Amino acid sequence: MTAHITRRLSALRHFSLAALPRLLLSAEAQRRSRRALLKLDDHLLRDIGLTHLEAVDEANRSFWDPPLHWKD
Repeated sequence: MTAHITRRLSALRHFSLAALPRLLLSAEAQRRSRRALLKLDDHLLRDIGLTHLEAVDEANRSFWDPPLHWKD
């Protein structure tokens, strides 16, 4: 099993219904942020260190797939 899948399964073991509202709000904010990347021009994308293709790839990721640099 890859480290990515193992980390996700470990997070599920610690899931509680009390955390669900926070999780949903976080997922929605992440979805909005990823969609906002599609509206940036190449100059602004360069400022944040992304190419247009990288921005499209990030925008197309699933909402349940957080960036690897996020802490659980």
